[in-house]
Amino acid sequence: MVSGEHGTSEEAPQRSQAFSGRKRSRVRYERRVLLLAFLVALPSMAVSIILVVIQNWSADSKVALLIGEALAWLLLVLAQHEQIVRPLQTLTNVVAALREEDYSFRARGAALDDALGELALEVNSLADVLTIQKTSAIEATALLSRVVEEIDAPLFAFDPDHRLKLLNSAGERLLQQSAAKLLGQSAKELNLQACFEAESETLVPLPYSPNSRWMVRRSRFRQDGVPHTLIVLSDVSRALREEERSAWQRLIRVLGHELNNSLAPIKSIAGSLTSRLKRSSLNEEEREDFDKGLSIIEGRAESLNRFLQAYRQLAQMPSPKLQPVPLRSLVERVAGLETRVVVEVRNDADVVVQADPDQLEQMLINLIKNAVEATKEMQQAEAPMISEVIVGWELTPADVILKVEDNGPGIMNPSNAFVPFYTTKQGGSGIGLVLSRQIAEAHGGRLELINREDARGCMARVTLPRSRE
Repeated sequence: MVSGEHGTSEEAPQRSQAFSGRKRSRVRYERRVLLLAFLVALPSMAVSIILVVIQNWSADSKVALLIGEALAWLLLVLAQHEQIVRPLQTLTNVVAALREEDYSFRARGAALDDALGELALEVNSLADVLTIQKTSAIEATALLSRVVEEIDAPLFAFDPDHRLKLLNSAGERLLQQSAAKLLGQSAKELNLQACFEAESETLVPLPYSPNSRWMVRRSRFRQDGVPHTLIVLSDVSRALREEERSAWQRLIRVLGHELNNSLAPIKSIAGSLTSRLKRSSLNEEEREDFDKGLSIIEGRAESLNRFLQAYRQLAQMPSPKLQPVPLRSLVERVAGLETRVVVEVRNDADVVVQADPDQLEQMLINLIKNAVEATKEMQQAEAPMISEVIVGWELTPADVILKVEDNGPGIMNPSNAFVPFYTTKQGGSGIGLVLSRQIAEAHGGRLELINREDARGCMARVTLPRSRE
């Protein structure tokens, strides 16, 4: 039992019933006004009837006069009733419209130095204020919606049951489905449960983009009094890669400088000793041993120099010079350079991208070369098979998605695919994929390596922004 200063909870129904009874027995306001208007003039009418009766007039005159007075009395009462009740009904309609958020109604007769006019004036002022507030709220909501849609970071709002209630366009792109299909699903069904389990501003793995690293920011807000959770995901992969690339570039510059200072004299001294060896008095066996050793020294110095020059491309790649580039002709030209395997171009639609043609061509050469080498590796490891390298592209309203597919062994260790110095190929430098991703990101795009789902092999997927007319 809950008690308080207004009585117990058991007394509440009794009070409610008593109030309802009083409300039913109470005379309506309009009838009370009409009754009071009649009562106000009743004494005067009584006096008038007495005065008319005591006069020495004919009966017809007395009846006619009394009927005239009664009609005038009735008309005045009705007029007074109209003057009191009608403005209040008008104000009631205006207030009801305001309650329904319709601010187009206004009360008539608004004026100063008039009790009812001042009330109408205040109601109209309230309607004006509410109109301004509603317009401001609509504009603020529209601005907020626009800002949320323009944010490139995926944004999700979940209710207390972890069911999705709101997301933006970036969230749709991440989950690769439309909002109509996603709303109402739980975080577990969307594979976003890790965003609730991880600490705010920490990295979380997402199956939708295994090559990216996402930072989750989580906060809470209330809607209609119900607590909700707001989750914002930030792709920090590019920023981290920029830091890694800057570190690699500094390391390469330092190592290149130091090694070049040592390689040049080593190569020069090895060449000089080789020439002097021919004039020496050593026997044939000793001369052959020295000649072989010096050749190894000179060859390794030359190989190490080429190795350093290749890595300098990462540190010295210029910014792209963008210009309109027809994609189909560029892909067909690069595909024709490969002679070991037939590279099939599966797309007849042409599209123009804003890109540096030289850098874009170098990126395609690297990706097609890797695909061909993976296919040839598989062909040598197993029974004779049909080599398959396919280049195609898809168009979205904003991007061009370029795909290079092979039927090789696929990616065994995707975490090391874009690590400089790392390679599984004999004689490889380990910069092809790193340089290709650097070119894609310099163009405002991205490069991903994923294993194919429809067949064996790997797919390099490059996303580039389309040209704008």
